[in-house]
Amino acid sequence: MLRPASAVAQEGVFLTAERAPGQLFPGMPVRSDRVVVATVELQQRVRALLARAPSLWEPSYRIFTLGDDAAVAGFVVIVEEIGKHRPITFAIGVNADGTLHDAAVLAYREAYGGEVRDRRFLRQLAGRSLGDPLLPYRDLVNIAGATLSVAATGRAARKAIAVLKASGLVS
Repeated sequence: MLRPASAVAQEGVFLTAERAPGQLFPGMPVRSDRVVVATVELQQRVRALLARAPSLWEPSYRIFTLGDDAAVAGFVVIVEEIGKHRPITFAIGVNADGTLHDAAVLAYREAYGGEVRDRRFLRQLAGRSLGDPLLPYRDLVNIAGATLSVAATGRAARKAIAVLKASGLVS
């Protein structure tokens, strides 16, 4: 079955996990690159931190710690969240204080809604915290035809902060 060219243009891999820290925290060195296993205990702690439970199917979370020898500047957490039908892979930049710094879409697998990778959309996450619901129409400007992808972006951002908190990396 052939798909319209516009649908194919939405899908793709746009950034690797290895390059994400340099894009989200330009000029900041990577201090460590670790994999945190998504144990049952970790998943329970993440769920306890979130009012609306995100999907927690990842077997692990890749977390980059950024900063110089003096201090940690932040983290980049690789997470996935379901769009309409398929997962969207995000790199979520989180400041050392647990607030959102930036975000990038690594892989988008839906036919529509790929506008969530645009900088003008993602920049609205900066400064938000776990206390912000990050819901479409309420906290995030919605994108027509991409409401589920917008919601997935909010869930992914909150999940990344929760993973850091549940892992003891931020307070």
